[in-house]
Amino acid sequence: MTTQTVPPAPPASSAVPALAKTPPLRIFMTVLHLAGLGVIGAIVLTMLSGLLGLGLGLILVLGVGLLFLVGFVYFFYATAWFEVGRASSLYRLDLPPLRWRGSQHTGFGGWLHSLWRQLIDGRTWRAIANFVIACVMGAIVLRLFEGMIRSAIVSFAPLTGAETIRAPFPFFAAETAVSWAPLVGALGVVLAAAAIVGLALLHRVLTRAIVVPNREAELHEQVRTTSAQREGAVRAADVERTRIERDLHDGVQPRLVSVGMTLGLAQQKIDSDPDTAKALIGEAHTSTKAAITELRQLARGIHASVLDDRGLDAALSALASRSHIPVSLDVRMDGRCSRDAEAAVYFSIAESLTNAAKHSRASECRVVVRLREGGTLWARVEDNGMGGAQVQPGGGLDGISNRVVAAGGTFRLESPQGGPTSLEVSVPCAS
Repeated sequence: MTTQTVPPAPPASSAVPALAKTPPLRIFMTVLHLAGLGVIGAIVLTMLSGLLGLGLGLILVLGVGLLFLVGFVYFFYATAWFEVGRASSLYRLDLPPLRWRGSQHTGFGGWLHSLWRQLIDGRTWRAIANFVIACVMGAIVLRLFEGMIRSAIVSFAPLTGAETIRAPFPFFAAETAVSWAPLVGALGVVLAAAAIVGLALLHRVLTRAIVVPNREAELHEQVRTTSAQREGAVRAADVERTRIERDLHDGVQPRLVSVGMTLGLAQQKIDSDPDTAKALIGEAHTSTKAAITELRQLARGIHASVLDDRGLDAALSALASRSHIPVSLDVRMDGRCSRDAEAAVYFSIAESLTNAAKHSRASECRVVVRLREGGTLWARVEDNGMGGAQVQPGGGLDGISNRVVAAGGTFRLESPQGGPTSLEVSVPCAS
């Protein structure tokens, strides 16, 4: 399995305005979040600890512990993904969602490498740290809620006829005369409410410090993204240029040379043998039409005009009709994407169908295209061939990878020996 990912760089200053003010409703929602985490946090952290403990403890028992460790990594990532989404929605931070870190290697080794990369990802660990802190704060908030209820009950102690009362908070064991009960109860409610609001504000500050990347990290990510896209664009252009040169040298050029030689022979025989000259001219005419057809196909490989005129759905329908193997096409798009995004997906599918026809010995192929929520154009090409496809420098799959990376998208290939082969590409519509 091959995965190359270039996530979009987060806006540099989008988080600051969202955190500039904290209205009462946001504080109330933060308190609810903390209370909820105080309930489920212990369960989640216990499950994480249990998976890690079982994995390490049973790793020598026929490798059974490895299954628990794999489950731990996935659950670890899911918890971090949830925390990033929770913090982003709560404080209206324009944070990019946490993405699975793939590997450039293929097969089982690539999958293990992706697990390791995800486990050591710094952003994942920061999200987990923020989740743990929020769970601890949530547990404290629940105890403070309990203290508020106790304080409210203590306020009505004089109605019970008791002589003394116990302080409403468990950590205050002193007893007080019942005449002080209303004051002690009111003070307990005020202090508990103030502490809850303080924890909500503290959670806001800590979330900003832990989850939101700093300016330096944002600039570093932008530079990395831009460099990867530029490198992919340069490599895609080199691969495309090499393909054009190869097609011209191996196809059109020899045919045009043959046309020139045939016309030369016809010119020599036009006086002495008109019939032979006429036949040679007819042969040259046929070869010329074949050369024009090859040039049209070559131009279509460089740019599909139907893609601009009628959209991706029509362009893929025309592509499927020209395929040498049957293609099942399923395209569902509500609207159009940018020209670069549609072109990247179109040429990825075209190259995949070409590879399937040339190398996979497939009898059928299925193409699925979706315009997903969030503005991502996703496509999957699957054939029932013999599998074993690999990304080779300068090859067709390398060209797909470079073109998709240049558009800011992701490329994933699964092709085990014996098949089937599936290729997935995701490109942001605004690329």
